[in-house]
Amino acid sequence: MATVSRAEEVRRLHRLGHVLIAADDPRAEDVRALLALHLAFNHEQSPPEDVHALDLEGQLDPAVAFFSARADGRLVAIGALKELDRHHAEVKSMHTVEAARRQGVARAMVDHLVAIARSRAYQQVSLETGASDAYAPARSLYAGAGFVTCGPFGSYAASPNSEFMTLLLG
Repeated sequence: MATVSRAEEVRRLHRLGHVLIAADDPRAEDVRALLALHLAFNHEQSPPEDVHALDLEGQLDPAVAFFSARADGRLVAIGALKELDRHHAEVKSMHTVEAARRQGVARAMVDHLVAIARSRAYQQVSLETGASDAYAPARSLYAGAGFVTCGPFGSYAASPNSEFMTLLLG
């Protein structure tokens, strides 16, 4: 499978009807607002030691590729891919605005992130999400995309508040 340069990757677009997924700047005003909602949700659902969501500074890490989904120019979802090492990446910051849920936007974002991981020749993509009922839709989304439950990876420790999932890329 051919890899693409980061410059080519930034130009890569994923279309789902009227939704466009592309690289974006997490410092944009609407993106910062959605990131704040994402962080607030995670802090409402998990104790502080188990909130692993990236804040704005974390999104700006050179190891993080940040993407947004926009419908007719309106921000409807965000997602990021963080390089853990040259073979392994992590899905981060997945959040879809409530009005766009159950319309395939989140699945399109997951598929886009996996496609980016494949283009970078990663062998594995993993993620950490919450274990409470509030995260059940996310876990279902990831399972539907082929992710399976796994143990902690990277610097994560086992926790009753976290569920870890992974996808091996062929």
